[in-house]
Amino acid sequence: MDFIQTIIFAIIQGITELFPVSSVAHGVLTPYVFHWNLDPQFLKEHFLPYVVMLHLGTAVALLLFFSRDWVNMLRSLFSGGPSQSKKILVLVIAGTVPAGLIGVLFEKSLRHLFSSVTSAAIFLIINGILLYVGEKASGKGDKEIEDLKVGQALLIGLFQSLALVPGFSRSGASMVAGFWMGLRHEAAARFSMLLATPIIVGASILEVPKLRTGMNGLLSMSLIGGVLSGVFALLAVWALMKWFKKHEFQAMKPFAYYCWIVGAIILLTLYAF
Repeated sequence: MDFIQTIIFAIIQGITELFPVSSVAHGVLTPYVFHWNLDPQFLKEHFLPYVVMLHLGTAVALLLFFSRDWVNMLRSLFSGGPSQSKKILVLVIAGTVPAGLIGVLFEKSLRHLFSSVTSAAIFLIINGILLYVGEKASGKGDKEIEDLKVGQALLIGLFQSLALVPGFSRSGASMVAGFWMGLRHEAAARFSMLLATPIIVGASILEVPKLRTGMNGLLSMSLIGGVLSGVFALLAVWALMKWFKKHEFQAMKPFAYYCWIVGAIILLTLYAF
């Protein structure tokens, strides 16, 4: 990845990581759309660690944006902070467990999907269906995060593990599951963002060290990309939280339409021309 490619890739990743449109699918589709002839060794061995480094920038952005939540959760452990913060921390831990376990067990078997443009486009379309139908099937939720039960948090965490397949959005799947658990749209989005941080940090611990033994210049490019991705992720989470605050219902429709359009266009270019 050269400097220009890194800038383009980081901007796309920073925005799509938090929007419910699958950043990993965009990571697969971006080189195809821009006709980048990337080294096959990079795609096979270093693409996932490179993307995870960009996501690490996203994790920093989320920590900054939700810093008050994280400070309150940590205070609740050591100094008797707000009881609801301790409950939220327990729920975040519970929601992290399923995706963490599934990622450790099945990451290697799913790794080959990360270079498949066809599968990314197909699952992106399916992701749009999940967003559209999932929100339609949900009731008018009025719960806050602290109203969830641990079992419900585990189920939301299980849904976010769909993101191991490129095309499925982690934030989208977890937000839809949150709707089904009765959360308000803004609360579902907030819980999804809180769940993202430990998942991204955990993936980084496993994948980022592989960049040290990677191709020449890959670590420096990924660091630049991580910073840039974090900046755009901060803008994205600000916009997303405002969107869900203003649109308590049918907020997923634009994202569903986007997934269908992009997925269909990619498949048409692959097989109709």
